[in-house]
Amino acid sequence: MSSGSREKPMNEKLILAIPKGRILKEAAPLFARAGIEPEAAFADADSRLLRFTTNHADLDIIRVRSFDVATFVAFGAAHLGIAGADVLMEFDYPEIYAPIDLGIGRCRLAVAEPAEMAGNDDPRRWSHVRIATKYPEVTRRHFAARGVQAECVKLSGAMELAPALGLSHRIVDLVDSGRTLRENGLVEIEHIADVTSRFVVNRAALKTQPERIGRWIDRFREVALAA
Repeated sequence: MSSGSREKPMNEKLILAIPKGRILKEAAPLFARAGIEPEAAFADADSRLLRFTTNHADLDIIRVRSFDVATFVAFGAAHLGIAGADVLMEFDYPEIYAPIDLGIGRCRLAVAEPAEMAGNDDPRRWSHVRIATKYPEVTRRHFAARGVQAECVKLSGAMELAPALGLSHRIVDLVDSGRTLRENGLVEIEHIADVTSRFVVNRAALKTQPERIGRWIDRFREVALAA
């Protein structure tokens, strides 16, 4: 039996995993429209709590790093979650079902390189590239699809520094306005995927608790459609 398929007591609280940062701010109005009110400490910037009660006796919220949401849900530590499509593509957990595009956190996953290289560079001629990214699996699959070998240098942040410091000429990262790229002398040269945040559930939890999990799927679907 996989770690994501363990059965849990029916009277156990449901856990909703949400990411810190920008997505949390954009998700707040969705929570309100879905009728979820976290305890007061959730809005306290000085609070060090990571788990919070809500106005629903059977629902708690945990606040974790964006990349960790998928892991918590896949392994059954959380039943529900909000995860970016970029995270879901990178981990590709079969234990996760993502039924709803919430339409928040809009950005794109792209390849970028120094502006001085871009004018004379033709990605169609690449056979091997070295790329700094926190998305090595997505990056390898993207380039392998057209026969290019991608050597990935995994970083957790500050991707834009890699070309200037000689770590790699190119990066793969999320791009919103493109301002960070421009300020670091980089330009976007190739689009990989559009990204939004999804409402996700653990497949085993949905199978063993279809009514409880299904109610939240229905509620968030209504909220997303009304947005």
